[in-house]
Amino acid sequence: MKQTYRGSCHCGRVRFEVDAELDHVRVCDCSICRRRGALNHRVPPECFRLLTRLEDLSLYTFHTHTARDYFCPACGIQPFRRPRTDPGVWTVNVRCLDGVDFEAIPVRRVFGSEYP
Repeated sequence: MKQTYRGSCHCGRVRFEVDAELDHVRVCDCSICRRRGALNHRVPPECFRLLTRLEDLSLYTFHTHTARDYFCPACGIQPFRRPRTDPGVWTVNVRCLDGVDFEAIPVRRVFGSEYP
């Protein structure tokens, strides 16, 4: 069942809400996801509400510069991104959401390292 979650970076400077049914998380083996250790869940744009101005976040791009990785300029946490394989959706780092039992959510392995 879909519910609303509040999320933030570590220091609280970046805040957002997301409407999601956390029926799974994605663990990707690409170079950036592997290093940051995120539990990813994709949501359509209408289910994501940024409560902080996007201009107040830092942006990182690499390789094809299609993926857009947003992070807090103060604490460095990356709570969400726009993925290269589907730049129209938001990928939320479920570890940044309040009140989530990470152990209860099934994990799907994604092999992003196989994409050129």
